[in-house]
Parts: sequence; C-alpha cells; structure tokens
Amino acid sequence: MVNVYDVAEFILRKCGSMTAMKLQKLVYYCQAWSLVWDEKPLFPEKIEAWANGPVVRELFDLHKGKFKVASTYGYGKPERLNETQKETIKAVLKYYCERSSQWLSDLTHMEDPWRKAREGMSEKERGDKVISHASMIEYYSSLLPDS
Repeated sequence: MVNVYDVAEFILRKCGSMTAMKLQKLVYYCQAWSLVWDEKPLFPEKIEAWANGPVVRELFDLHKGKFKVASTYGYGKPERLNETQKETIKAVLKYYCERSSQWLSDLTHMEDPWRKAREGMSEKERGDKVISHASMIEYYSSLLPDS
C-alpha cells in the first residue's frame, strides 16, 4: 500500500529539495486532488490542521528540525505508486511545484477544509484536528469547471 513517504519521495524527485513546509502543502494538495479526480485517497495517513496549514504528522516527525529537505531517507518508495497516482501527482505539481512555501501556506489558510477544521481556534493556536476527506472533496470538487 502507498504511504505518505512514497508520495513525498516522488515529489522531491520531481521538484528537487524544498522546505519541509512546502513539502507538507504539496502532499496535502496531492491528497485533495486524488480524492476528487481519482475518487480515493492517495495515502492513509491523516492530515491535521496546524497553525501553519495542513500537516501530516508522520512526515513532520521524519523531517523534524529540518528547514530544507531533499529525501525521505529511504522511507519513501515511489515505485509503489501506480500510473494513475503518478499522473495525479504530476498534475498537481505542474500547478503548485513552482509556488513558494509561503504562497502555498497562505492559500491553504484561505480554503475551507483547513478553516473548518480550525473553527474556534485562534490563528496561531496549536491544534491537531483532522482535515476530513469529505471536507476536501466538497471544497475542491466545487473548484472544477462545470462539464
């Protein structure tokens, strides 16, 4: 089964080293768009609504204390991804990969899934509420052009 490390390693190989925060946001958008386009999650790990935006705790723990990251230290095996998953990730990266960490963080702060998961919390308050798949599907599906 594919996990968040596999997705993260695929992203790092495609985009190169980046900040840990940017990697978190790219993983989040890959999960969101997989839920919409492929109608299934890309990885099983939960995404939490932290003060700086969506975060997968397992990935955070792997890179804890690092500003820039270049690999998943052997944890990620992108060869586990099937062609559909790779195409979804590549489509997400085509739009989001060149964006800055701050731009991506700001974008997530404007979008409903993160905002709803943080309801009742102050902007900088620590929190670990999960951003639900249903919330991501509802919001990102609404961004698709009508057929």
